[in-house]
Amino acid sequence: MKNFSYTTSGTCSQQINFSLDDQNRIHNLEFIGGCNGNLQGISHLVENEAAQSVINKCSGIRCGMKSTSCPDQLAKALSLALQE
Repeated sequence: MKNFSYTTSGTCSQQINFSLDDQNRIHNLEFIGGCNGNLQGISHLVENEAAQSVINKCSGIRCGMKSTSCPDQLAKALSLALQE
C-alpha cells in the first residue's frame, strides 16, 4: 500500500491524504479542512473504489463559481498518484 498527500488549490480543504493498494484501489481517504460532512461522505463512497473510476466521475466538477471543487481536486490527486 502506498500513501499519498496532495495539497489542494482553490478549495476550502487544504490537503487530501489517501492510500492506493496494488490494484490502485483507494483506501483511508481523508480531507483536511473543508465541509466535514460532505467530505466524509465522499471518503466513504470512494473507499475500495478503483482510482481511475473515481477520476472519471469526479474530474471537472465545479463548486459554485470556482473552477474546481474538492471532488475535482481528488481527481487531480489520484491522477498524479497513478503517474508515480
